[in-house]
Amino acid sequence: MNFKPIFNKDKRPILIAGPCSAETEEQVLTTARKLRGLQDLGALQVDLFRAGIWKPRTRPGAFEGVGVAGLPWLRRVKEETGLKVTTEVATGQHVYECLKYGVDVFWIGARTTVNPFSVQEIADALAGTDIPVIVKNPVNPDYKLWVGAIERLHKAGLRRIAAVHRGFSTYGDSKYRNVPRWQMAIDLMQEFPDLELICDISHICGRRDILAETAQKAYDLNFDGLMVEVHPDPDKAWSDASQQITPERFAEMIGSLVQRHSTSEDPDFQEQIERFRQQIDELDEELIHLIAQRMHLVREIGYVKKDKNVAIFQPERWRALAEACHIRAEKGDLSREFISMFLEAIHQEGINQQERIMNDGVDEPAITGDLWI
Repeated sequence: MNFKPIFNKDKRPILIAGPCSAETEEQVLTTARKLRGLQDLGALQVDLFRAGIWKPRTRPGAFEGVGVAGLPWLRRVKEETGLKVTTEVATGQHVYECLKYGVDVFWIGARTTVNPFSVQEIADALAGTDIPVIVKNPVNPDYKLWVGAIERLHKAGLRRIAAVHRGFSTYGDSKYRNVPRWQMAIDLMQEFPDLELICDISHICGRRDILAETAQKAYDLNFDGLMVEVHPDPDKAWSDASQQITPERFAEMIGSLVQRHSTSEDPDFQEQIERFRQQIDELDEELIHLIAQRMHLVREIGYVKKDKNVAIFQPERWRALAEACHIRAEKGDLSREFISMFLEAIHQEGINQQERIMNDGVDEPAITGDLWI
């Protein structure tokens, strides 16, 4: 797939800002005017003013947006401030209504991206237009669904497409509202290098106190820009109050961030990076060799288990080894999250290897030994 830029990539970062929901005309215009004023002062450069008109909510009874009544407010934002505007669309009818009011960019939300029928309906409604569309990742961490949504728009003839990484729902406690799983966004960058990628730090964080550190993380990972929810009085917002910030705080945060370069042509930098990368390549080769050796032992244990009719998964062994590995990891300055993901991947591969042995009807001699599955 080939893409055309929605924004000017020579001017980074791309900034998309505005309230989670369009609540009243006064609230929308106040936010836009403050952002425009800060822009005129040189504090920041807003590429798109965002506001949700239709708000898909997790549970009924929550504020679900003002609907079509809010579209004239966005048109006034354009007329009075000169800011381009964007809002979320979830149906073909939403698309038609937004086209009437001159909305500049449409975005497809996480709850819509997860449904191919809805994405196709939007793509069909946009066919024959040149309207830019930004696509948020699906609620669940499904890379193919994210790419599939982009493909549907591309097949409809749209080329000005960008992606928004807003994190993924998860069960259990986390510092984030939606766990970032940064690797999925990195995979998208690598597969589609000309696709602009924006980080929606508001929905990743769910709380304003960690917005700045998450924004810096996005900058460090070479995202093209940020989407941030901005409200004139965040604590009184009708939706997602805890993750919104004032325009003034937004400008302050943007000014505090360090924008990273994609690379450096400095000879000293190139020499140091190449030296470290060679060492990493050597270690990676050794790691792959060690993992292969480990899996050989796992397969041999599989033959022993099959011979004695013993279950593959051994919960007590798994718990003991996982805890021991976490203790070792802390001593090596490795995060618990990383080690958990690494162990789970190794564990799953071991189970897969032993399942093939259990079910293929092949009996082979076993080597004595003890592993954790």
